[in-house]
Amino acid sequence: MKHSLTVILLVVNLSLTSNLFAEGLRAGAAKVDITPPEGVSLDGSISKNGPVTGVHDPLHARALVLADDETRIAIVIVDACMVEEEVFDDAKKLVHQESGFPTDHMLMAATHTHAAPRLIHIGTEPIDDQYHRDAAQKIAQAVLEAEKHLVSAQLGHGSFRLEGLIACRRFLCEPGTVAVNPFGESGERIKSVAGKSTGVIEPAGPVDPEFSVISVQDRDGHQIAALGNFSVHYCGGYRRGMVSADYFGQFSEQMEAKLSARGERPAIGLMSNGTSGNTGAFQNRGRKFQPFEGMEYYGRMMAERSAELISKLEHKSDLDIEMQQTDLTLNVRKPSAERIAWAKEIVAHPDKPTPHRWSKIYADETLHLSRFPEQKTIKIQAIKVGDLAIASAPCEVFAETGLALKKRSPHPKTIHIELANGYAGYLPPKEQHELGGYETWPARSSFLEVDAARKILETQLQLLEGLK
Repeated sequence: MKHSLTVILLVVNLSLTSNLFAEGLRAGAAKVDITPPEGVSLDGSISKNGPVTGVHDPLHARALVLADDETRIAIVIVDACMVEEEVFDDAKKLVHQESGFPTDHMLMAATHTHAAPRLIHIGTEPIDDQYHRDAAQKIAQAVLEAEKHLVSAQLGHGSFRLEGLIACRRFLCEPGTVAVNPFGESGERIKSVAGKSTGVIEPAGPVDPEFSVISVQDRDGHQIAALGNFSVHYCGGYRRGMVSADYFGQFSEQMEAKLSARGERPAIGLMSNGTSGNTGAFQNRGRKFQPFEGMEYYGRMMAERSAELISKLEHKSDLDIEMQQTDLTLNVRKPSAERIAWAKEIVAHPDKPTPHRWSKIYADETLHLSRFPEQKTIKIQAIKVGDLAIASAPCEVFAETGLALKKRSPHPKTIHIELANGYAGYLPPKEQHELGGYETWPARSSFLEVDAARKILETQLQLLEGLK
């Protein structure tokens, strides 16, 4: 009798152990409201949106946690124009202190809505600093809430193409036809933001029209989360002072409405930005929208396409998870002594005529950049879930780099999430630096060394290879 009981207990114990390790993928998702109060700055160094005066639609931090028997990772998408590394690091530390979640296994990224604060200490009033602290706490809360709701899960992924909906916003022009840049220099070949030319030839680069979708469901097929990824700068069409998550938020809300099962825990929608550094807003193709109407239109359109795709996807649970992170140190394009002298002259005589309507702005930016360190260290990450790979960088990445990443990746499916784990400005490839244009003009919005795009891409590929 005693021997039989021992055998039974041993069998039960082995069965429980077997089930534990056979559980496979687990997932949880959550969102936390991060809408700023009135008075928080919406300003950037160039766009002057003033303080928050009202809210069209709320902002959120949306978290997806994935786990297997050995690894936990978090993907967090934040409705913000950009978020500096310090804010994300504070959030990661809070999560780690509360749950032991490894700080190097969290990917946190901004969407790039321009109707939300820039969490990079451009606004320096006490209310702005308080919002930075509050945002970090709420981003952490989203991860902790998602982790609390981990359940056995299955994941599927796919994509569709949206040809003609986006376009490169940089245009190659005939030599000698581009007006001088804010520094009074001539010879550039690119007409871009705030640029003028009488001789446009063609778009200066490609776009990536692939819209990728990651679907996460429980084992009964109820939706836990759906993450979209697309390379469009933003939609726009705001009212000054009004907060909005742009089409990123509209897509997420629509996905939640379409995929949440009645009586079950609501699904969480997330929308990440791919590689949109040189891609403009949506091409309206003759459509006229009232303020905020365009983002609702595009968010609904893409949610419908995504929900249809999800209904056809094969979802799997026996997926292994891996994640790697590394630091990459890059040089900063510091201004020369001559450029600093020029900037001081502009700032000292604000009423004097300037060569460009943004010369005063770039004089201020030159002085800011002169106080930057000589080098900038950034985080590069790579994630693998089954045959799906995700790479990230803290920059506004050009489509050329994203397309090269997808082509050269050793994994069957790879997507890129930009503006992740900090903000390090635009990332033009070296050949685009040589052509000039807004995205290359030295400022807090574009300060990494000329060869940074290649170095970041090679680092991402090394990490992806290490996950193979």
